[in-house]
Amino acid sequence: MERKQILYKSTRSSTTVTSSQAILTGLGKDGGLFVPEEFPQFDFSFSEMAGFTYQELAFRVMRLLLTDFTDDELKYCIEGAYDSKFDTEKIAPLVNKDGAWYLELFHGTTIAFKDMALSILPYLMTTAAKKNHEERKIVILTATSGDTGKAAMAGFEDVPGTEIIVFYPKDGVSAIQEKQMVTQRGDNTHVIAIRGNFDDAQSAVKKIFNDPEMNRILSENGYCFSSANSINVGRLVPQIVYYVYAYAELLRNGGIREGEQINITVPTGNFGNILAAYYAKLMGLPVRRLICASNENKVLYDFFSSGDYDRNRKFILTTSPSMDILISSNLERLIYRICGDDSDACRDLMEQLSRGGEYRITSEMREKLSDFRGGFATEEENFEGIRKLYKRTGYVIDTHTGIANAVWRAYAEETGDETPVVIASTASPYKFARSVIGAIAPEELAGKDDFELMDLLGRLSGVREPGAVTDIRTAPVRHTAVADPAEMPSAVLRALGIGGEA
Repeated sequence: MERKQILYKSTRSSTTVTSSQAILTGLGKDGGLFVPEEFPQFDFSFSEMAGFTYQELAFRVMRLLLTDFTDDELKYCIEGAYDSKFDTEKIAPLVNKDGAWYLELFHGTTIAFKDMALSILPYLMTTAAKKNHEERKIVILTATSGDTGKAAMAGFEDVPGTEIIVFYPKDGVSAIQEKQMVTQRGDNTHVIAIRGNFDDAQSAVKKIFNDPEMNRILSENGYCFSSANSINVGRLVPQIVYYVYAYAELLRNGGIREGEQINITVPTGNFGNILAAYYAKLMGLPVRRLICASNENKVLYDFFSSGDYDRNRKFILTTSPSMDILISSNLERLIYRICGDDSDACRDLMEQLSRGGEYRITSEMREKLSDFRGGFATEEENFEGIRKLYKRTGYVIDTHTGIANAVWRAYAEETGDETPVVIASTASPYKFARSVIGAIAPEELAGKDDFELMDLLGRLSGVREPGAVTDIRTAPVRHTAVADPAEMPSAVLRALGIGGEA
């Protein structure tokens, strides 16, 4: 099968690199994000897709975008990633409940959608290192709002030639998310809680990446930085796969006809997951509308409604903490697209965001956002939707999927749009058991700890407790470090055992 070479360009300059170089470095030297110079079209029919396994479809999709990986290298990465570590053979089951199709992306080792990409990223990255003759040890530096950190550490645990350092907001994740991180095994894993929110941690990580002195110190000690955040195209490309797989599953089970359009609704914080759905559309997936679902930190809803991006607002801690984000990093890739791939214009807007916390796009750019529809749900609307779905069907969703569920139902009622909808179900309800029980059986909350609530959730849902939950019940705490955002560079050096200060 012939394929066209696809190079990657930074959103902030004319720099181009191969796909393996983009994965290995994670972020452009200019601070920009790597995007494909063009989007190849799927080279298979939709009816053909319906007969593919997840692994077969992943190979056919990813080979179109990761063109300097050989077919054998890609197959090695895919086979290593999507195996028995997932608790279902389908990898990403599609479940039809109460008029919507829920794409369950939480069957991996950390019971969140991040496993879908972070299971394969270590394979892609170590393969990329060999291809580019990188002999330094790779330091994965990541800020997490709850799920990325654990999934990244699970993927990179004891992978030769790597170290992984994860920063998370001390009071900004669920108790289960924190327990998953601080009990993480692996001699190469490091977890540090931050006195601040996710945006504080993410901004500091970006500064560390672009700090020449930090990079010099690391290089002199045999290390180089890379990223496992959704800014890495090694995360983004695998995410495209599951939207294509959902369409194939709909065809296979008769939910749609070949070529029929679907809507996709995604609970959105950092914008990477819904951007992958948009990229799938650009490659030929029949998508009518991409519905961007926000919680009460509705910076993206306001952007799609007005064309103004403004992070200067109160930060709200919600029961969907992985979406408690005011700087949606991957939105930069969409901005670059609607700028007409103008890196100067994109860089100017990002500098405005960095300096003043806001920017405004032009009317011409807003016209190019017609594929998207923004929506948001309050805490009360989220809980009400989870409760109604459970009472009608017995199906239990987590509080992030609940945001998407509430936003989609409000959109459908407002517009009358009857297009079949796929809702990205991004985490197991077990990961947020206290909040989920608060929605479906609030009278049961009093006096119960998180593990007792998970026991109750198992009885109410009829879904067996995931292995990830069982593992942390007795796992010892291994990581206790806490730091202020300003102390993060020093914390990185300490984690690596490097003397001196940046």
